[in-house]
Amino acid sequence: MNALLDNHSKSSRHVSILFLVITAVLWSLGGLLIKMVNWNPVAIAGMRSAIASVLLLAVIRRPKFNWSFPQIGGAVAYAATVTLFVTANKLTTASNAILLQYTAPIYVALIGAWLLKEKCTKLDWLTVFLVLGGMFLFFIDGLTPQGLAGNLIAILSGVSFAWLAIFIRMQKDGSSLESILLGNILAALIGLPFMFQSAPDARGWLGLTLLGVFQLGLAYIFYTKAMKNVTALEGILIPVIEPILNPVWVLLAVGEVPGSWALAGGAVVLAAVTFRSLMPVLRQPQTKKSTGAAVD
Repeated sequence: MNALLDNHSKSSRHVSILFLVITAVLWSLGGLLIKMVNWNPVAIAGMRSAIASVLLLAVIRRPKFNWSFPQIGGAVAYAATVTLFVTANKLTTASNAILLQYTAPIYVALIGAWLLKEKCTKLDWLTVFLVLGGMFLFFIDGLTPQGLAGNLIAILSGVSFAWLAIFIRMQKDGSSLESILLGNILAALIGLPFMFQSAPDARGWLGLTLLGVFQLGLAYIFYTKAMKNVTALEGILIPVIEPILNPVWVLLAVGEVPGSWALAGGAVVLAAVTFRSLMPVLRQPQTKKSTGAAVD
């Protein structure tokens, strides 16, 4: 499976964008599944990472740890992201947690320009602000002063998520899956002391299994492969459809219908991200034509 994904991710940047979309769909299951588990949030984060570690080991088989700064930094950023996000989901609403985590594009735009020398275009900045504005509209009824601690933790998860994208992008010429594996092991160790409380019921274990295998394991396999062929900012912007999909699962599960502001915000976000993603594709024919003329 790992070799298959490697071949695909190297073959086309467009396939990498598809991988990011698949990643977003898998990530979007998080809010609903986390709510299924009645357990300490740090224990939930640790157990789902332990389950994800088993899957990643099966895919990688022989992990290569070089203990480089990007590999270790990616592991720490990953462990912080998954632990903080689960904790935020338990202390505030899923909508708040996702919205505030997806302030990450702002941090990536700033850090990426400084650390990766990936300059942001005017289109990038416009997309960032449209995305943030759209998400504000989408959750305008959900972002409340309640759960202040959860909101602050969600903001921190956005910062760590930004650093994760940066560190994975820094490993574009190697294998960043080892960072994810190390991060899952670290998150599992952090959660271990909190797992000795009352164990979750059967429904909770089902949620944990789905979280570990699909929402973390498979999702980050696709994400790390995709990041070899996209910029760090694109790696944050394209999966931003995740917070749009979360209410869809809620709608299917409990029949909650999004309001008019949510529909308007979703339209803004989807339009901005789709346009930004398609721009390289739309420009490609012109580039090829120009290149062909020069060669002739």
